[in-house]
Amino acid sequence: MFRGSAPAKVDDKGRLKIPTDFRRVLEDRFGPELFVTSILGDSALIYPLAVWEEIENRLAALPSTEPSKRRFLQRVSFYGQQVSLDAQGRFLIPQILRDKAAMSGDVVVSAQLDHLVVWNRERIEQLLEEEPFTEDDLRILTQAGI
Repeated sequence: MFRGSAPAKVDDKGRLKIPTDFRRVLEDRFGPELFVTSILGDSALIYPLAVWEEIENRLAALPSTEPSKRRFLQRVSFYGQQVSLDAQGRFLIPQILRDKAAMSGDVVVSAQLDHLVVWNRERIEQLLEEEPFTEDDLRILTQAGI
């Protein structure tokens, strides 16, 4: 499991160095192979390849005529690319995703239990202000025992 968040930087070549704690989890549990993608183009989703393959297996069970499946695959394929961590724990964020999500300079890498999300730092700060955590959110989580 991934937990927490960490500041990071995307270098001039478009590479992101995975923060140390997250890199340790990746190396210990999953290995260097990743699938990097997005659904909305506003952030980069970083999946260990084994986790992404589980998602692909669940998608394969849906009928090929399912419109939601088609739209999802269009987006994750458009933005997505399989990558490997180099010896320094870096990988290249696909150019099309870097452009759309404004991935350069300061970013935040945030844990989402089984994958990571990379946000342009200004965008995530704005999102957190615009979409507050509500009492309804708390109620739903409390009902789930969280």
